[in-house]
Amino acid sequence: MRVTDLDQLPDDARIWVFSAERPLADAEYNQVLGAVDGFLADWAAHGVPLSGARGWFHDRFLIVGVDESLAPPSGCSIDALVRTLKDLESVLSVRFLGNEAIWYREDGEVKRTTRGEFRKMAEEGRVTPDVVVFDNSITRLGELRGGRWEGPARDRWHGPAFFGR
Repeated sequence: MRVTDLDQLPDDARIWVFSAERPLADAEYNQVLGAVDGFLADWAAHGVPLSGARGWFHDRFLIVGVDESLAPPSGCSIDALVRTLKDLESVLSVRFLGNEAIWYREDGEVKRTTRGEFRKMAEEGRVTPDVVVFDNSITRLGELRGGRWEGPARDRWHGPAFFGR
């Protein structure tokens, strides 16, 4: 199956957001995209090819999508995607998996911190409900396109979790 651009998938396409814990060097970036493109070219669920796509955002985020209307992914096919990323983690010594980090913007720069540190920053007023955060829990391409991924903490799950809204 040919790897498509995320722009070619419908709004209801299923997506997964993965984040690189540190900026990647050009060679690492190329290695990640090459491995993911190779995986997507052969991605299948129970022998049925999947229509997958990927995008790289803000030099830190890999978003992988699949058009479920053509063929839905299976648990095994999703596990295979995760294994590909685990292999990259080992080779590059960079973490892509896990959802414990908080991603936000500070002075235009994408930053990563722990939930505990973000809570402390909120309590001390170093971040406010207006801080731009990334909601990596989104699952549909339409959410990404509609601006649900990146925006003020007050409008994401971060608001009630860290600012007691």
